[in-house]
Amino acid sequence: MKELISTTTTKVRFSEVDAMQIVWHGNYVKFLEDGREAFGKQYGLGYYDVYNQGFMIPIVKVDIDYKNQVKYGDELEIKTIFRSVDAAKIYFNYEIRRLSDNKIVAKATTIQVFLDNNGELQLTNPEFYSQWKTKYGL
Repeated sequence: MKELISTTTTKVRFSEVDAMQIVWHGNYVKFLEDGREAFGKQYGLGYYDVYNQGFMIPIVKVDIDYKNQVKYGDELEIKTIFRSVDAAKIYFNYEIRRLSDNKIVAKATTIQVFLDNNGELQLTNPEFYSQWKTKYGL
């Protein structure tokens, strides 16, 4: 299966750590968002790209496996991997690494669905999305 991969980096901000001086677990969702935004910009599947086609793509599932701690000032690499599926869904896998030692700090998966502007769930792939997948040989 062909994959599309995007990589971006971020630096842990002070506001992202908790009283134990490690990144609070909920902030990893923001890191995943950083990854999706970078992917969308690179491949033309950003939130506004989808919205301008008359659809929204809310997250319906997030699964995060925490492997190692990160602290204030750590630089992270977020690798976002698009998984092509037949269903009218967008699947991403993620690997987040600490750059100083290249250790994986988290692995994650998100699933998004398509809603039209009336909030109706789309059970088939919107035409623009099918064309986008074809463009990238998916």
